[in-house]
Amino acid sequence: MTVKRFIAGAVCPRCSEMDKIRAWRDDDAEKQYRECVGCGYTDEQSTVIQAQPTEIPTRVNTPHSSSPEAEEVVINFIPNPGSTKH
Repeated sequence: MTVKRFIAGAVCPRCSEMDKIRAWRDDDAEKQYRECVGCGYTDEQSTVIQAQPTEIPTRVNTPHSSSPEAEEVVINFIPNPGSTKH
C-alpha cells in the first residue's frame, strides 16, 4: 500500500491552492508523484540521479594561457602642489 502524504505549504501550479498537494514515491518504477486533490493536477519525476552536464568553458572559468603583457608599475599619487585649498 502506497502512503500519500500532504506537503505542508505547497501551492498547486495549476489552481494556486495551498495545502492541496500530496506526494508519494514508487521505488519499483523509480518515480516520485504529486497530485492536487483540488483540481486533479498530476506530476511525476524520476528519482534516478542523472549526471551533471559539463560546464561550458568561458573566460571566467578558464585559466589564463599566458601572463599579462604589461609590466607592473607602482604609481604614486601626489596632489597638485599649487593648490591652496586645504
